[in-house]
Amino acid sequence: MNQSNPEVQTEEITLENLPQIWKKLRTELTDYISNPEVWTGLLFTLLKVILIYIAARVIIKIANKALEHMLRERSRGPIQFDQRRTKTIGKLAANIITYVVNFIMILMILSQFNVNLGPVLAGAGVVGLAIGFGAQSLVKDVITGFFIIFEDQFAVGDVIQTGTYKGTVEEIGLRVTRIKSWTGEVHIIPNGTINQVTNFSINNSLAVIDVNVAYETDIDTALKVLKEVANAFYEHSVDMVKAPDVLGVHMIGTSDITLRLTAECKPNTHFAVMRQLNAEIKKAFESHGIDIPYPRLVTYHRTEKAES
Repeated sequence: MNQSNPEVQTEEITLENLPQIWKKLRTELTDYISNPEVWTGLLFTLLKVILIYIAARVIIKIANKALEHMLRERSRGPIQFDQRRTKTIGKLAANIITYVVNFIMILMILSQFNVNLGPVLAGAGVVGLAIGFGAQSLVKDVITGFFIIFEDQFAVGDVIQTGTYKGTVEEIGLRVTRIKSWTGEVHIIPNGTINQVTNFSINNSLAVIDVNVAYETDIDTALKVLKEVANAFYEHSVDMVKAPDVLGVHMIGTSDITLRLTAECKPNTHFAVMRQLNAEIKKAFESHGIDIPYPRLVTYHRTEKAES
């Protein structure tokens, strides 16, 4: 038994009916644009998108404030945690919260435009798998960043050196680490390239000061003055952790004698202590008449004539 299918009426486009087709399309477009329901729906969609964006920003701000409050309360509790590590984990957690909330916000905005999220999520999974195989350096950066934080190799605020880069750690992410040098440059280093790290902020630093005096100087007097200056400086210094040690004569040179003293200081403060101590030693030596050797040039003039 044969069943007849309804025929689909299609209008053939020719040069003769092209004006009518264009007029029909223009009329339909005009009706669509002038339809108030279309504009009402678009307005509601835009309002929803704006509300979603504002809600995401508010959630991120509230979450960051709650995280800061939690870390602050934890630092005041009976069980004390390392402030360096707490600060680093706090910044990392804030970055993760921002990424997660922004990702959910993008999905919700796409859903407002009737985008099917199933294929989008499936495609994201495939892309993530492809990135995992193709971008091995990215995976290496993430894994290295995790172990840097987990093992507490360095933290935000530490002064470190890795390779040729030395400076203060501003941020530790899962992929990159930001280091600011003392001259102001910011170095962005992938975590996967960090092989060796020297951390200058964990233990106290040692200031080593060498002072040269002339051979004519009385060594006992010079050492006594040196010790008095170092002890007086220690009394008002906030960077020294204990009194300096005057070690005595360190070296006898061809034109001078080197005296050495050491001072244990707080991390990364030994350079400032050395500069200040050098200035105080110079003033004390001048007041006690102790000469600091400097290059001298002696010129001999021949007065006798050469014999013929």
